[in-house]
Amino acid sequence: MTTRTLPIESIWKGLLGFFTSETFSYVVKRLLQAAFTLLLASALSFFIIQLAPGDYLDTLRQNPQISEDTIKGLEERFGLNKPIWDQYILWLTQILTRGDFGISFAYQRPVAALLWERVPATLLLSITSLIATWAIAIPLGVIGAVKQNQMLDRVLRTISYIGQGFPTLITGLLLLFFAQLTSPLFPVGGMTSIEHEDLTTFGKFLDIGWHMILPTIALSITSFAGLQRITRGELLDVLRQDYVRTARAKGLPENKVIYVHALRNAVNPLITLLGFEFAGLLSGAFITETYFNWPGLGRLTLQAVQSQDLYLIMAALMMGATLLIVGNLLADLLLKGVDPRIKLADMQ
Repeated sequence: MTTRTLPIESIWKGLLGFFTSETFSYVVKRLLQAAFTLLLASALSFFIIQLAPGDYLDTLRQNPQISEDTIKGLEERFGLNKPIWDQYILWLTQILTRGDFGISFAYQRPVAALLWERVPATLLLSITSLIATWAIAIPLGVIGAVKQNQMLDRVLRTISYIGQGFPTLITGLLLLFFAQLTSPLFPVGGMTSIEHEDLTTFGKFLDIGWHMILPTIALSITSFAGLQRITRGELLDVLRQDYVRTARAKGLPENKVIYVHALRNAVNPLITLLGFEFAGLLSGAFITETYFNWPGLGRLTLQAVQSQDLYLIMAALMMGATLLIVGNLLADLLLKGVDPRIKLADMQ
């Protein structure tokens, strides 16, 4: 009898400890704040979008083959004949009661279905870019800090300056020009080749990976350059601290001083930066997806803005706002995990 109750008691104590912990309290408070923030953001975004002259039906009104009765029917179906406030309340009520983000004007399909079709392609491109950026920029930043003012450091700084001077808009154009010069070495249209379905599983994997090379580079150049400089600067600041000098004076190996003592403290600002980059995973590929005809969310949202597809724009904006909140929350929790000295209560 005692042996059976012990696991139950331990599980109960564990759950009780979790629900009364500082972390759980912090997460609950942040989620409540997030709900209020999303409500304000949705209302503000909805009314700002409505300030734009005209609406989606303006293009249809210019078509003489579409009757006035058809236009009025579409206005009633989409709720565009109602006051702005009523449109917002109706849209918000549909979300809260049925999880319905509305119907896309242009595609005549549920907005949620459209988004979920495009999200995997954007996530694949963005996460690959994020991993490549961090895997290259952080080691080069560490090397630059360790080799401060030496030839290698100067070369790396020059590369980072050049990278920051080429935003995605310019980098994408240059890569398209490069692809044209090396054609047909690098594909620039779509996510797969025409014969993709006829390939083996491994062949499909290689096909998608080959199509990702140029978009990933275009999406990574500027972020890579900035992250490299931040890593170098943060590590240099930490290497000048007294406790690092003390560790060296004790005769600790230089690698241990750098990677165990210094880098662990220099990484905190980078974790905060990672939270903001997480928010940009779905929305940061607008230009890249347009240039390379990548079937992702960024391209879909840009087309929605151009056609004033109200509910599709709103859903994309809310997804971006949600990711920003989640990214910041995850960054705070990661900071707490990396540095136990940090108090979540001080981050309110």
